[in-house]
Amino acid sequence: MKTVMRPGLRFQPRWWSTLLVLILVPLFISFGQWQWNKASGKEGRQSLRDARNAAPPVQMPATPADAESLRYRQVQSRGSYEPEFQILIDNRIHRQQAGYHVLTPFRLEGSDMRVLVNRGWVPALAEHSRWPQVTTPSGVLEVSGMAIVPGTRYLTLGSDAPSVHSSGWQVVWQNLDLKRYAQTIPFPLQPVVIELSPESPAGGFAREWPRPDERIERHVGYAFQWWGFAGATVIIWLVVNLRRKP
Repeated sequence: MKTVMRPGLRFQPRWWSTLLVLILVPLFISFGQWQWNKASGKEGRQSLRDARNAAPPVQMPATPADAESLRYRQVQSRGSYEPEFQILIDNRIHRQQAGYHVLTPFRLEGSDMRVLVNRGWVPALAEHSRWPQVTTPSGVLEVSGMAIVPGTRYLTLGSDAPSVHSSGWQVVWQNLDLKRYAQTIPFPLQPVVIELSPESPAGGFAREWPRPDERIERHVGYAFQWWGFAGATVIIWLVVNLRRKP
């Protein structure tokens, strides 16, 4: 294939360089699109959260709820904690320090229904084979916060070898697998988690909940970076395959 670009030059691409460009350019474009879609998804979730956060709080229902209808809603509940089924989610970072999120089931008053309440972050112990002992208020309480639908895609490093209490209950979990948790407990559970409001006095710890659009600019930057790689690859291919006429 020969195409005259200007007097004295011709475009004569080598087959292997053309093949390489045909592989790399679509790959770089797809990586950029993936990052752009992640940014768009975060932006959409933040818009939904802002809209629902402005609505008046709702009571957590005592019957099985639709998770999507509660996502990002401000909710209120009255009932009591059940710390014997409490779990600690490992590898949670707060201000550059490792620790756990404390999730405690909350029994709704006058019902057999429970909902998990994320009470916030506590620091890990120096000896990581041990876990911190956390206090849980007893009696009837009012909790308030935002309803979150836990993700179902997460990275598990190695086997999720449990840290087991003397009662036989697994205390430390690598991730919150709500479906798996619901299968290990002897009571019904709502398909959402309440992130306890920072203003709530109902036995909370450090609570600086991330926004859905956190670090969105990083995804946008990565998208343009990948697209830049695609453009640079094409330019390099054009330049290196320009040859002087003999």
